[in-house]
Amino acid sequence: MTDLSRSQIQKMIRDGLVLVNGKESKTGLKLDGNETIQYSFPNRTPELNRITPEDIPLNILHEDEDMIAVNKSAGMVVHPGVGKRNHTLVNGLAFHFETLSDLNGVLRPGIVHRLDENTSGVILVAKNNQSHSNLAAQFENRTIQKEYLAITWNNWKETEGQIDAAIGRMRADPTSYVINKVGKRAITDYKVINQGKILSEVAFYPKTGRTHQIRVHSASMNHPIFGDEKYGGGINKAKGFIPEITRCLKEMLNKLNRHALHARKISFLHPRTQNKIEIEAPIPEDMQQLMEGMKVIHG
Repeated sequence: MTDLSRSQIQKMIRDGLVLVNGKESKTGLKLDGNETIQYSFPNRTPELNRITPEDIPLNILHEDEDMIAVNKSAGMVVHPGVGKRNHTLVNGLAFHFETLSDLNGVLRPGIVHRLDENTSGVILVAKNNQSHSNLAAQFENRTIQKEYLAITWNNWKETEGQIDAAIGRMRADPTSYVINKVGKRAITDYKVINQGKILSEVAFYPKTGRTHQIRVHSASMNHPIFGDEKYGGGINKAKGFIPEITRCLKEMLNKLNRHALHARKISFLHPRTQNKIEIEAPIPEDMQQLMEGMKVIHG
């Protein structure tokens, strides 16, 4: 919103285009820094406020009258934004479903939470505002349980534990995040499933939902996610081994062509019935092949 004047932003607030913690706000409201701010641009840019439905195949794990669970593929952006107007999950949702919640703005119908573009796995979508509010509250109250599966570099000294380290934006690159004591608190539990000298299979259980949380936390422990160029887990990590191992690692990196992180399970209370639901997204083929490659390099 840096391209808007103060008066334009105030008008957006008066027109109900700015939500604070899911509710319409007033100008002059004092914030304490812990609020969730959502906004949609006014009709001065109507082309940005329209979603183009696209017949994108979606892997539906669960659907009922209130919600949908989608197994998002790696490489799919969740919603349109700057530089990405089409071919997102939202474009596909708009084609396949007649009703979606609108609490998160016109560009994010149904979207309760997000996954990074190259993270695969289960993501929840709300069909109506009541379900959206209920699910969002469960995320905010940290009662939703999430499990991610990752392949990380190096051998872990502790096979299970908790990473409690605040995360903030990197000044030099606002698209990246770092451990920063003045950032937002972030907590991730982990358990090593398959330990290896070079690569390890690890389950992560984030207790908070910071952007890039698992990727930053894992990298901070000297265990960047395999294939994660942004946080030190890319091609440079394949150097320094005997030639045969280096060649094999580079082939695995090129074949995967993303970071090896998958949102495997999510457990929550159904927004209407309050029954506990657990949804699991199968491990994608590219990560299954990576696990087979791990057996080769570890002997």
